Amino acid sequence: MAELENPNVMPNLITFLSSLLQKVAESNDVNRRFKAQKVSVFHGLSRPTISIQNYLYRIYKYANCSPCCFIVAYVYLDRFAQRQPSLPINSFNVHRLLITSVMVAAKFMDDMYYNNAYYAKVGGISTTEMNFLEVDFLFGLGFQLNVTPSTFNTYYSYLKRETMLQQCPPSIVESSLSLGRSLNLHLCFSEEDSTHQNQQLAV
Repeated sequence: MAELENPNVMPNLITFLSSLLQKVAESNDVNRRFKAQKVSVFHGLSRPTISIQNYLYRIYKYANCSPCCFIVAYVYLDRFAQRQPSLPINSFNVHRLLITSVMVAAKFMDDMYYNNAYYAKVGGISTTEMNFLEVDFLFGLGFQLNVTPSTFNTYYSYLKRETMLQQCPPSIVESSLSLGRSLNLHLCFSEEDSTHQNQQLAV
């Protein structure tokens, strides 16, 4: 998509996406006290010291994948959350899920991409761990990697709209018809009818 090639677009989208994932992770951190969550290969022993935003920017800077890979990675994360409700995105696994989802998206979308060893270095993990994460992520998705143009546009439109709303003065945001989609809520899109469902990536 040509619009994503605009140097001003992707940094704003990444800022919003990292903010969104931060809210989701923090919400699920709280939920851990009330509802048991499985531990997986994506979980670290402690929270990484690097913020989600800085980590995502690091991936964006060094992965050298096409911009659409980040939208597709977002779709994959949403699918993963829907298919694996006992493995919600939280502060202990969000970084590994991010690097894995971007790598898988690059392999699926781009004609040329770096190998697992390179992505492991970008993500600050070992190549062996990167290999395990990739396999578990693929099985977690049920190998459902295809993203239709309609699904892509739905997710991209949501990110773009919410990014623009965040940049508006509060008075404009309050009067906007888009206010019905609260910035405190995220969704899982139904790929059959593009309706919104408040499921795992909901705060």
